[in-house]
Amino acid sequence: MAADYHYDEAGNMASYFVISFLVLILIPLTYSLVPSPSRSANKPAPCECGPCIEQRKRTSGSRLQLPGKKASFVIVGWAAFAFLCWNVAGAKSDSQIYNPFEILGISSGLSEKEIKSHFKKLSKQFHPDKVRVTANETIEFIQDRFVSLTKAYKALTDPVIRENWEKYNNPDGRQEVSMGIALPAWIVAGQNNIYVLGVYAVLVGGVLPMLVGRWWFGNRQKTKDGIHAKSAAVFFQDLQEESSESDVVRVLASAYRFEVVPSVKESTDALETEVKEAVGSKVWADIAGEDARQRRSMVLLYAYLLRLNVSKGLAKEQTELLLQTPLVLNAMLIISQARNWLKPTLAIMRLHAFFAQALPPAPAPTHPLAQLPSIKPSEVPVNDNNYASFTRTLQEKSDGRVTDVRKALGHWGRVEIVDVSFRVIGERIITPASIVYLVVKLRVVPTDAQPTKPAEINGGDDVKRLARAAEEREQTFLNSRKDAEDLRPGQVFSGGAHAPYWPGTRKPHWWLVLADDKSNRVVVPPLKITDIPFRRTGDATDFRAYKIQFQAPQNAATLTWRVYVLSDSYVGEEDVRDITMKIDDVSALNADEQGDEDEISEPEEDTIAGQMAAMRGHSVKKIAQDEESDEESSTDDDKSSGSDSDSDSD
Repeated sequence: MAADYHYDEAGNMASYFVISFLVLILIPLTYSLVPSPSRSANKPAPCECGPCIEQRKRTSGSRLQLPGKKASFVIVGWAAFAFLCWNVAGAKSDSQIYNPFEILGISSGLSEKEIKSHFKKLSKQFHPDKVRVTANETIEFIQDRFVSLTKAYKALTDPVIRENWEKYNNPDGRQEVSMGIALPAWIVAGQNNIYVLGVYAVLVGGVLPMLVGRWWFGNRQKTKDGIHAKSAAVFFQDLQEESSESDVVRVLASAYRFEVVPSVKESTDALETEVKEAVGSKVWADIAGEDARQRRSMVLLYAYLLRLNVSKGLAKEQTELLLQTPLVLNAMLIISQARNWLKPTLAIMRLHAFFAQALPPAPAPTHPLAQLPSIKPSEVPVNDNNYASFTRTLQEKSDGRVTDVRKALGHWGRVEIVDVSFRVIGERIITPASIVYLVVKLRVVPTDAQPTKPAEINGGDDVKRLARAAEEREQTFLNSRKDAEDLRPGQVFSGGAHAPYWPGTRKPHWWLVLADDKSNRVVVPPLKITDIPFRRTGDATDFRAYKIQFQAPQNAATLTWRVYVLSDSYVGEEDVRDITMKIDDVSALNADEQGDEDEISEPEEDTIAGQMAAMRGHSVKKIAQDEESDEESSTDDDKSSGSDSDSDSD
């Protein structure tokens, strides 16, 4: 006969399952929300000018100070965890194992005679006719207790009942099997079957396939860079080797036909009219295109670049587009770098700064001085790029905006290349196919700073000491795995960028590019760097070094290249330096260096490596004949001496 199964009426197993599940998820999520000292230390200090402060208030106010999705899930999860723990703590357990010895209050080693004697004592004490009913002990309780005592006695003395207890752990024989299934009883109740089956059908037949389908087709439509696959196809097709900034803007606009845009019913016709008047009909027609999604996206993006006011409904859509723009630009940059095209690579890098500062790029770029807080493009002088002189002009006019201008200029500066060189570890020259490091020493000079005199050096000993220290520091940096040298005590970097229109705090970065202008090629993949220190003393040791590793060409040559350092946060803030790389033949090394080189590189002819090298036609080390003959003669002598000793023994 099959056993009858029933569910845990109290639902404790379901509570235990949910508690375990919540703990496994909530603990790592909670840990991820706890701010660590390292993350707090690396967080950029925001710009304190008036427009930047207003932008942060406006951005935080639009979010209503609500916790994020992760924080909300953690709060709700811990609340559910506490409730379930409280519920389980007050629940009664029905899974007690039947034990007749425990019920009678005796040990398991007693004989049957002793058990009968003990039961007689209990019968006299707990028989219903001899126990008085009280408030604490009702007649039902008294009867149930005596029945339990009787069953326990019979389980230990009656052969049939004892057999039931031994086989089924109960004196009455086989009982219902209580299964600890992690489902509350109401789920399997007969009157709720139709609802449970309906929910199950919806989840398995509808929700689960939909989620799997969205994940599958979403992954197929997106690249690993987070953009639509068709956008990447547009970049591959339309981006050309000679693409200028205006061409890059047009290619960028065409990609927004496929990017996801929130569905907002508010019209952008009036806003498009303003944008069209600002950039010109011909330029706008080339950028906006014919696709409705592309046109709407470009209207919102150019409204931001032209600093036009938009409604509250369109502002949310505009913000989402802006936050998506760096992903699209980076995907385009990766494609341009993969083809080693210099001109479009530089154009894409410069576009980041235009979006950060809300300035329209080519074909109608705005004056860089318009990056200053509360300064309109129409107010800046056409032929003046000097921030310091423009600040003095505002000061002379007693313009109230000069305070914010000075605060903003304290957060950015002009990047300056102190020195650039090619280095090979352990070598004084660059030989073909050697591992070369491009070492670039950089610092940031505040745009309104006066020239700084280098620190005075007292005598030749100081010069030698500083030179040795600089050489040791550079060798340590070259031998490390880091792309950037560690900041030294006292060095300070800019922190947060001045970006009063960008939706959020922005940390400034720069691209380090080694290029061949004559062939329009990027020599090695660019390096994105950050935390360039401000100038302090202005001497030859006031910098931070960065490096790019690559392999030199296979042949001796003299190559004239160019190093670019471009900002992703400020328009026009870049520096360029020409550099020559001379690759000498191995013969240019002195005798000791060549000897070391040959000793390391050429294997001996009697080794496996030497035989393989000889088969390929490479040079190998020859073994001296006199050494070989000495070895043979010594071997013969040993043999002859051995035979003499044998004859002597005979």
